[in-house]
Order: sequence, then structure tokens, then C-alpha cells
Amino acid sequence: MKQQTLSDMEYGCRKKKTKREEFLEIMEEIIPWEEWVAIIRPYYPTGKRGRPPIDLELMLRMYLLQVWFNLSDPGTEDAIYDSYAMRKFTGINFMKGSVPDETTLLNFRHLLEEHGLNKLFFEAINRVMEETGHVMRGGTIVDATIIDAPSSTKNAEKKRDPEMHSTKKGNQWRFGMKCHAGVDAGTGYVHTIEVTPANVHDVTVAPKLVREDDEVVYGDSGYLGIEKREEVANDEHLSSIDYRINLRPGKFPKISDKAIDWTRYIESRKSSVRSKVEHIFRIIKCQFGYRKVRYRGLKKNENRLYVMFACANLYFLAMAGRKLQAA
Repeated sequence: MKQQTLSDMEYGCRKKKTKREEFLEIMEEIIPWEEWVAIIRPYYPTGKRGRPPIDLELMLRMYLLQVWFNLSDPGTEDAIYDSYAMRKFTGINFMKGSVPDETTLLNFRHLLEEHGLNKLFFEAINRVMEETGHVMRGGTIVDATIIDAPSSTKNAEKKRDPEMHSTKKGNQWRFGMKCHAGVDAGTGYVHTIEVTPANVHDVTVAPKLVREDDEVVYGDSGYLGIEKREEVANDEHLSSIDYRINLRPGKFPKISDKAIDWTRYIESRKSSVRSKVEHIFRIIKCQFGYRKVRYRGLKKNENRLYVMFACANLYFLAMAGRKLQAA
């Protein structure tokens, strides 16, 4: 148990907790700290040469704060100095130490990106969720969301990010990347993600989001005709799947007022399952504030998305009143 400071005792007398503090208390309990630290440990400096490294768990906590609140490197350092809830979450005591500077956080983030460790976090969480029965098998929901990127050319290179592209959604042009997600149809947890430029059509990535034992796939009208695609028709497993794709509203047949509209009823049932994917996207965009890319290039943003979806699955789990415990 950590020793309380005068600040802790003073803040303990408050009549109300902030939403930020409540959120951090949830994540403190649900994140598998020992497992994630063990994943990073082989790649982290040992301190045998040069200055002693900063505590690994402290750096992980600082990095996760950056991800959850969509902060820059200097913004994360300032936020911990400014926020009692964030300082408490990191466990920093200003009488004994200080917040790691922005350069240290930058180097730690580059370490995670270089070795693809965020993907290992995501896979480890999904593996435990399957072992504990939190993820069902047999069905997947496929969907994609656009993450905007800066379209301005007012920068040092006088050009946009070459890995991002434009696409038209509705009557609006968007510039950025797409995050494609495969979501468990039974529970709504994300099991697979793919990142592409925004101009890549949803249906071309869908086969990569399907698991080996899936028998049913749900999707919106953007995935119509998926069963006719060559890579699907020529694959023994993919061609045997039941694709329950929503029709476009304009394709609904006209019926008399007295007849039962079975088409709309069936489409409504499809949508009731498919809507589960929107909950996880809401956490990413609204809870974590990731509406625009933070970095240039797809790889860095994909690395960030892996840890965001790992945390989103855990947060979704906590909101459902469940706990993640390995068997």
C-alpha cells in the first residue's frame, strides 16, 4: 500500500470524484500491468550502461495516459504536473521525484513502435478473453471508420501525408486513413483490426477480418457482393460463410399497407447485431478522443490503434461489470 501524502489526504476529503478520476480507477483495476510490463521488459534498457532507466511501469502508465486522453508528448508531461488524478495514477511523489520529460516519453513510444509491442498487448488481451469465455465464436461483424488527417500543405515539406488519401463519404470528401475492425458478433469485442488509406474500399479488406471458425458475417451495405469477389469465391472457408449484409434502403420492395414487411423486419434484425461495432468505435472516438490521426504515416497510427482497442475491450468489459481473470 502506497504511503499517503498531505495532498492525498486533502483530496480524500472531497465530496465528489471527477469523471477523469473514476475512469482512471477503472483502468487501474482492469489493465493487466504485470503481463504488459513482462512483454516490454526484454526490449527495455537494463541500466548496465549509461544512466539508470526510469521505472518501466511508470513509463507504461505515462504512455497510456497519452493514449487515453489524446495528448502530445509535452502535453502528457504538463498534464501529470497539473492533474492530481493523473499524478495519483502514475504514483509519482513530487517530494521524491519528478515526471519523466517529454523526450523520455518519446523514446519509450518509439521503443513500442519499433518492436510492435502494442500489437502484442492486443493479442494477449484477446487470448485471455477467449480463455475466460468472454469472446464467443462463430460470427463476426465487419465495419470500418475513417480517421481524419490534416489536409493542409502548410508544413515544412509543403505537402500532405503521402500515406493518407481522400475518399468521399456521402456528399463530403474526407482525407485520412481507415480503421477496419472485425468484432465478435456475440459480445461486441474487437478481435482483428487492419489499417489502410481512406480510399481503400471496405469490402476489399473484409476477408482479413474473418476468423477461421466464423460461420456468419454481418456488415453494412458497403459489403454487398462480398461473396462474389474472387478471393472469397475461391476460398473454401470464406465461400461457405453466410454473409448477412444489410441492403440499401432504396432497394427495399414496395408492399401494400396490409402486408407484413418481412424485408424491413429482417434488415432490422441484421442491424441490431451489426450495431455492436458502433459501441467500440464510440469508445475510440469519443472516450479516447481519437477523431484525427496523431502521427504521420500508417504504421505509427496503427501501433496506437492496437493499444487503444486493447484498452477499449477492457473498458467495455469493465462497463459490463465483468473482470478479466485468466483460467
